[in-house]
Amino acid sequence: MSEMLDKNIARIYNKFKLHLYGQILRDMNNEDEALSVQEVVYLELITALRHPTINEFASYAKLSGPNAAYRINRLIGKGYVTKAQSERDKREYHLKATPKYRQNYGSAMRYINTVADRIRERFSEEEIEKFDSMLHIIASELMPEMHSLNSNTYDPE
Repeated sequence: MSEMLDKNIARIYNKFKLHLYGQILRDMNNEDEALSVQEVVYLELITALRHPTINEFASYAKLSGPNAAYRINRLIGKGYVTKAQSERDKREYHLKATPKYRQNYGSAMRYINTVADRIRERFSEEEIEKFDSMLHIIASELMPEMHSLNSNTYDPE
């Protein structure tokens, strides 16, 4: 049974990855403003980190400050990122993916929502509550390597 659990988790993860990668590759061939794969990864980090500061983004992406600023400015220039001054510390800026990013590349989240809707249609309320509880435990307790991130990562609003 344990072996099947590993395989099934991998199958689900791979299907979500393939959906995202397919979207990226389609868009790379269709648009002058298309993002590179690396830029999509940076935007996914910004989204998952939920409005990180430039320094938080640079640290997580393993980029120097100047390199992170260059990459962010390119994304701002393409209209995919905005910077907002921190209310707490006026020296800091928080990054946010724009609606343009969600519109052009947000199909991964829409696909997650589609799968969630299909789960709601297929399973009983009791099964869904149990599954939801298990997912919560997995995200909040069984992935301690990711606890340095906000515990509600990848909340696209």
